[in-house]
Amino acid sequence: MQYIDMEEPGGPEVLRLKQGDRPQLREDEVLIQVAAAGVNRPDLFQRRGLYPPPPGATPILGLEVSGRIAAVGRKVDQWRIGDRVCALTNGGGYAEFVAVPATQCLPVPAGLSRVEAAALPETCFTVWSNVFDRAGLQAGESFLVHGGAGGIGTTAIQMARAARARVFATAGGADKCRTCETLGAEIAVNYQQQDFVEVLQAASDRRGVDVILDMVGGDYIARNIRLAAVDGRIVQIAFLKGAKVELNFMPVMLKRLTLTGSTLRPQPPAFKAAIAESLRTRVWPWIEAGAIRPLIAATFPLAEAAAAHRLMESSTHIGKIVLQVEV
Repeated sequence: MQYIDMEEPGGPEVLRLKQGDRPQLREDEVLIQVAAAGVNRPDLFQRRGLYPPPPGATPILGLEVSGRIAAVGRKVDQWRIGDRVCALTNGGGYAEFVAVPATQCLPVPAGLSRVEAAALPETCFTVWSNVFDRAGLQAGESFLVHGGAGGIGTTAIQMARAARARVFATAGGADKCRTCETLGAEIAVNYQQQDFVEVLQAASDRRGVDVILDMVGGDYIARNIRLAAVDGRIVQIAFLKGAKVELNFMPVMLKRLTLTGSTLRPQPPAFKAAIAESLRTRVWPWIEAGAIRPLIAATFPLAEAAAAHRLMESSTHIGKIVLQVEV
């Protein structure tokens, strides 16, 4: 098979198309012939040598794919050869074939293309696990996602809106803010020009926001605490502006806040299988009803993975970047 290799950590230029063996299939896995693979920020960190794969995982990049099942392991009975699926991988998506635990696969929702389907797993698993499982977002509550125009952000806005929450977002620039509002954000704050704390405190009559999903970190951590409502929940999933800050924890006590965070890739198969089942029963009907649809910023052939990484690093895109593997 063809796959994207990196001989050493570095910039996008280290990504090269190579020829190698197809992955060996374990008894609880399926082999997917990849049609498309999503590009995500963890891929960039792994390429730079900052996010090593967990023990036993392939070093090949790629955390989500769509395609058809080409083979099934001995203990797999829920999938058949030829089934169209999308899947959260443990790595290996930047390739023509990838082995994936069967429980991390989901059917391609009706009406979605293979490119759109490849843009679902990493973001949907992440948003459901953090916003709904960990933070317990409920209908009628308010929700803020930072980076609303990215893959996680555009998914989170639509999922929270489908769950009947009041949705806010931050984004950098007028075009990105308009996109967030089109997707369902009541207010999208342009952080380049406005203070999101002041804007959203005013919008909530000084009550604050119930659930905040943050991948920025740095000075946003203290600002999230200021903005959070009484009994609010703040979920941290990345630290683009840094993880080390000095904080006044008194507001955390006075407002009874929950500060939490998580990583997805190192979690055991049973944890990911539970999320997949929640997505199948709760989120896939929203997708098939048209309430959620992946927003695709750009597609690239597999051989141009370096160009896809350069676009993601530029932060000029809106939505998901996808590699087309099968042409």
